[in-house]
Amino acid sequence: MSAITLYSLDGCPYCELVEETLDDHGIDYETEWVEALHSQRNEVKRVSGQRAVPVIVDEERGVTMAESENIVEYVERTLADA
Repeated sequence: MSAITLYSLDGCPYCELVEETLDDHGIDYETEWVEALHSQRNEVKRVSGQRAVPVIVDEERGVTMAESENIVEYVERTLADA
């Protein structure tokens, strides 16, 4: 089981950007696919306090983060060097 979990929606360009960044840096992660309807995204809300995706959870560092730009920056600054 990976320490990184990405909550993602199929076809979401912001989610795809995060996936590409993780892949480009060779970072192992697990994808949790979420429902298209915001009202059905209860697990995302439970872990992040909101229903939007993408959301990344880094169990090892105790980080939960939303917003693709923030996630990409986090991956490049923190995870890519790990």
